[in-house]
Order: sequence, then C-alpha cells, then structure tokens
Amino acid sequence: MKLIDLNRDGGIGANSLFVQIGEFNILIDSGLHPKKAGRKAAPDFGLLHGKPLDLIIITHCHLDHIGSLPVVMREHPNTPVILTSSSKLLIERMLHNSANVMMRQKEEENIPDYPLFTHDEIEKCGKRLVGFPFGHNKRFKTAKDEIDVIFHPAGHVAGAAGVEIKHKHRSIFFTGDVLFENQRTIPGAKFPAGHFDTLVMETTRGTTERAVGKSRGEEVARLVASINDTIQKGGSFLMPVFALGRMQEILAVIHDARQFGRLVECPIYASGLGLDLVDYFDDIARKTKHIQFSRSWAKDLKVRPLPRKLKPGEDPKQNALYIVSSGMMVEKTPSYTLASGLLGNTHNTIGFVGYCDPETPGGKLLATKHGETFLFEAAHVKTKIKAAIERFELSGHADREELLEFAVQTQARSIVLTHGDPPARAWFKDKLTERLPQAKILDPVPREQYLV
Repeated sequence: MKLIDLNRDGGIGANSLFVQIGEFNILIDSGLHPKKAGRKAAPDFGLLHGKPLDLIIITHCHLDHIGSLPVVMREHPNTPVILTSSSKLLIERMLHNSANVMMRQKEEENIPDYPLFTHDEIEKCGKRLVGFPFGHNKRFKTAKDEIDVIFHPAGHVAGAAGVEIKHKHRSIFFTGDVLFENQRTIPGAKFPAGHFDTLVMETTRGTTERAVGKSRGEEVARLVASINDTIQKGGSFLMPVFALGRMQEILAVIHDARQFGRLVECPIYASGLGLDLVDYFDDIARKTKHIQFSRSWAKDLKVRPLPRKLKPGEDPKQNALYIVSSGMMVEKTPSYTLASGLLGNTHNTIGFVGYCDPETPGGKLLATKHGETFLFEAAHVKTKIKAAIERFELSGHADREELLEFAVQTQARSIVLTHGDPPARAWFKDKLTERLPQAKILDPVPREQYLV
C-alpha cells in the first residue's frame, strides 16, 4: 500500500489520506482545518491532480474529516462516496452549516476564497453519498482488481467507523477517531480482534496519561456536583462542547441527573447547530438502533436557545447552565463570547469536557493560572481569571493505553500514526517500537509518499 497524508500541516486538522491499494486509488476523509482559513484550510488536493480516484470513504461527520468533501467531489465528479448509514443522515446538515459559517467569515474577515462550496453543491453531493450499516461487507471492483470494505463501530460520535479493507490476502485497518468506552448515547468501539497487515491509527490523546481513579462514571458525578455547586452559589456554569456528539451526550447526562433528582433547578441554554442536531440524533436512534437518544430529553429539560445578542466581556448573570459550541472556545463562537464575560466572576465556572488543541483559546485558557490575565483577542476583552476552570475526563477519544493495547494485539507489520500532535505521535512511536520491535512504525511527513 502507498500512502500520502494530504493534511498540509500534519497533526489534527484537515484530515485526509490518499492510499493506493493494488489498482485502487482511495481517499479516506476530506476535512477542513478549524484554525485556518481559505484554501489553506483544506487538504492539498493538488497532489491528486491527474490521478483517477476510485473511492472516497468518510469515517465520521466532524468537520475536520468532512469539511472539504464537496471540493474533492467537484474535482472527481464520478467517484462514489461511502459512509455509514448514521453518518449519511448527518453529513448534509453539517456541510450546510459549514457553508453558512464560510459565508459569514467571507463578509466579516474578507476571505476571498470563501465559500469553498455552495448550498447547491451540497444538495448535488447528497445524491452521490451511499450509506452502509456496520458489519456489511461491500465489494468494489475495477477492471483488474477488487477490494472488500467493512465499517466497524468506532464509538466517538454517532456514525463513526473504523474501516477494514481486504485486498487479496492482506487486511488493512483505519481506526478513524475511536472511543472504546461506552458513552451515555453511543456504545464503545467494537473493532475486530486479531491480526492486520497494516494499521492506520489516531493518536489524539498520546500526551494524556490515564487518570487514576477517574472513571467515566466518576467524572460525570463530579461534573454534576460542580454544576450544582456553581448554581447554588449564584454563578453560571459554561460547558464548551462540540455541536455534533458532545452536546447530545451532555444533554443525555444532564437529563439523567435531573430525572434522578441530582441536578439543581436552573435555566439551561444551548446553541443553534447542536440543538438542531437533537432531531437528527433522534432520527438515527429510531432508524439504526445504534445509539440511544430522544428529542424529548431536551424538552424535558426546557432547554432554551442561546440569546442572539451576547456582548463580549459581559456576564449575562442568568445563574444558568450554558451548553454551547465551540468545544475549544474558537474565536467568535458562543462559548468564546460567553467565556469573555463569565471569566471575571468568582462565582462562575468554565468546565471543559473534551479535547482542546493547545493553540486554541480553550487550550490556552486551560494552560493559564488562576489570577492571571487572559486576552480574548478577537473580542477585544482582557480579564483576570477569577472563575473556576475545570477539566472533566469525558473525551470522545480513546485513552492512549487502550489504543496501544489494540495496536499491539493486531501484530501489524506496519503501523501508521495519524490525527495527533507531534508529542502525542512520539509517545505512540516510542511505545509501539518497544512493544512491536519487528513492526515498521511510521509518522508520515505531510504530502510525502510512503510504501507501507
């Protein structure tokens, strides 16, 4: 197999892998970098020019994996796109939201490249998307070759899949983004055990040591206790969340706490896309039976849409729970604006429940000490950190020890490290080299071709 990482900067961002397996040219994911703008936010599709593309495979619907899909589909108009049945129910809604965001950025930040695609293009793309259930063996053929593709549940988010590709006597496995633990809404990953010739694996949490005494259940209990404490002392609790997956998971957790009398009464606010996706999750739960979710939970909690006119640097003083995107507090998002107003009040709490890139505002806030000054540059707000800053171990990604054990048991001849910052990849490379001394461990340089 030949492989090129098309993500211009490596790390976590515009995730996209071009692989050649026998006679097949395959693209795995087509993301958009959340911290970049214009065409530089997309993978380097120039490396595909002049090459026929036989198949596009989507692992899941987070924008760092699908945000440039209409671009590559435009350039390869006859290439089929496959994904899980659950992801097919989500993907167009996510792409339409991305187009809206790009139009707004074009006006506000004068980005001439935007939008990279239009709503009309998304509608046309939808007709080319083919969804398959987990465990279904789908065979694809060219004039001279054939492969089998099987999706396996990857946990992480609704529809997320690990991808098994069988070619002649070889088996190749792409983990995609994976979580082995059960979430409240989604069962953990169920990957096939045993040998693979090549493993391509995510490394997101390679720098995060397994926390002793912090099971998922204990972290949920600690989260609810922190919310109660904040509300009871007159403050507000802000939870930055990803609109897809994390918001619905947190709503389910909060609904359970309320049902069992463990959550204090308070107003609950949530932001637009995440609330809209509640209906999509309800649809997926009914049609696929793979997740547990009901739109009635948001109604039971009396969740309110976030007020539109939030002012940077101003505390709304609602004594409320805010469950809003973005999860990393990216500039000009509701969580960023709210944080700029809540941070200066000792009664408030900002609680992170997922991965934060160290270079995002959320990551920088986590690295700043209490009492120091924090700058919300895009909001022109500077404030001293007086609110409590908490981190709860409820990530949608597998911890490094679990992922390492999965990799070791495959006894793969070659292992390719993806979707992780350099220190995270380095940890996996060291441990895998130690545990599998005969294996070829590869941390690919972006845009260079490798034989694996």
